[in-house]
Amino acid sequence: MLPEEQELTRLDAEQAELEEQVASKEFELETLKIELSQFQYRYYQGPGRLYVELDEWDARIAMVEAGQHPDDVDVQIKAKTAQEQAQRSAEEAGIVERTPPPPPEITPETKQAFRQAAKLMHPDRATTDEERERRNVMMAKVNRAYENGDLATIGKLIVEFGQDPEAIKGDDIGARMIKAIRRTAQLRRRLLEAEQEIAKQKQHELYELMSTIHETEAMGGDPIGDLVQELLRQISERKIQFDILRQCSNC
Repeated sequence: MLPEEQELTRLDAEQAELEEQVASKEFELETLKIELSQFQYRYYQGPGRLYVELDEWDARIAMVEAGQHPDDVDVQIKAKTAQEQAQRSAEEAGIVERTPPPPPEITPETKQAFRQAAKLMHPDRATTDEERERRNVMMAKVNRAYENGDLATIGKLIVEFGQDPEAIKGDDIGARMIKAIRRTAQLRRRLLEAEQEIAKQKQHELYELMSTIHETEAMGGDPIGDLVQELLRQISERKIQFDILRQCSNC
């Protein structure tokens, strides 16, 4: 076997191993996202909604106090802060529609990167139907990134397009080696990205909360049930406090 054939065999074996690792990590990532989504729904259906109600009562109490002390700046600020917190809680729980974020800023650097990507990837430069489809897919990704003002993603797509193994034509050993090298590099990037995304998800406070609750439940505890009871107690106290304040206002 020629040295280049041996190297190609080694690259093929490395590629197969990386494909398994990437599939495993991407499965782990998607499973983690599903678990977090399920936990978030469960949490908001229980304590989450009660936190919203508690914040609403705090806002009502603060508004009554603001009405009783119209010249007290601290009381007015407290009332405004309480209202904002109640709004945020309701948005997070999905009870009210979240205020849409402002449109992204399209910087000159982003515009320049988009023009570079469009010139490089435009489907009109394709010479085959297969190449046209590849370019259409890449340009669709570039367009989405541009609409979001995402300069980093546009830059990443430019690099990926230039290193895409599918851009190499031919079946001779040289072409096959270049394809294998590019494919291996591509898989290594995907593996690193999946690992980084998993680490990012696990740094989120929702993951920490889920882990803590699961650990307590595994030991026979009922942290969500206990929290629900505590929140119900606090809500009951707030209702009494609100009624007393409102009666004083009418005196």
